[in-house]
Amino acid sequence: MVIDFSKLKKILIIRLSSIGDILLTTPLIRSTKKRNPNIQIDFVMKEEFFELVQYNPNITNIYKYTKHSFEKQILINALSSNKYELVIDLQNNLRSREIVRPLHCQILRFKKNNIKKFLLVQFKINKLKDATQIPLRYADAAGIELDSEGLEFFTSNEPDPKLLADEKYIGLCPGAKHFTKRWPIEYFIELAKKLEETGYKVVLLGGLSEAVITGEIGNKLSNAINLCSDSILQAGANMKMCKAIYTNDSGAMHLASAVKIPVISIFGSTVREFGFYPYKAKSIQLENKNLSCRPCTHIGRKSCPKTHFKCMKEIKPELAFNSLHNLLMLL
Repeated sequence: MVIDFSKLKKILIIRLSSIGDILLTTPLIRSTKKRNPNIQIDFVMKEEFFELVQYNPNITNIYKYTKHSFEKQILINALSSNKYELVIDLQNNLRSREIVRPLHCQILRFKKNNIKKFLLVQFKINKLKDATQIPLRYADAAGIELDSEGLEFFTSNEPDPKLLADEKYIGLCPGAKHFTKRWPIEYFIELAKKLEETGYKVVLLGGLSEAVITGEIGNKLSNAINLCSDSILQAGANMKMCKAIYTNDSGAMHLASAVKIPVISIFGSTVREFGFYPYKAKSIQLENKNLSCRPCTHIGRKSCPKTHFKCMKEIKPELAFNSLHNLLMLL
């Protein structure tokens, strides 16, 4: 059934986590608002990701999800009172279904490629060669045609005072939740030294949980600026001062894309076919395509199951450094 969004007054979008997944909803939100400027778009997400859409002008109300039974029931009661005409469930799991079940309205759900991902990870049968990127799949779930723009992120924060307007900054985001998605620290150090030798200033970015990693890198450099912060609003503001940013396959990759900064992303145990690579951004993805063991997971692992970790170790700092020139040539 085709939905006529021009006639709708209130809709609810659900994507509970995580950084990248939520930022990847922004083209759908913006395109829906363009279709109907008067529509009310509400959003449900986990509290820790609130800053990702806090200042998004296309969202009317943001509701924070919690696992606690009492607070969850308050959330469901509040949503029920809004009498939505449509829910777009982009999470599509047991938690999101628990939220939407009492709302008594039409529900559109994001179709996950779980079987295809399983076949690729476990048996290396690739049914995802022609799979589209996640924002396009979100749009397909909603029946909306996206505009030609990329991701969006809005922040009222000013860049850190340490960042000066006339400097050539390159951002390094060495963190990722899972080990197999993290390029080796020693490689980031070697890359950073090459950047400093050629006149760039290195900015180390990440959450406070990554302060140990960025601190270890910064201690090996002569003039790096370490700006770890748990404020996503501040991280986005700081990223805007960079000429380009290096990331792993992480939320930082999508945040860099959302603030329109060129990004070089390094893929280890995961692959582009899963759809989570920079959307409509100036970007280069580095990955080792010569391994039969990739991908060994679709989310990341705490260790390499083969113990050699070649997916990351064979992507050398020299290749990453040379990719910067290629990326900047695209501008």
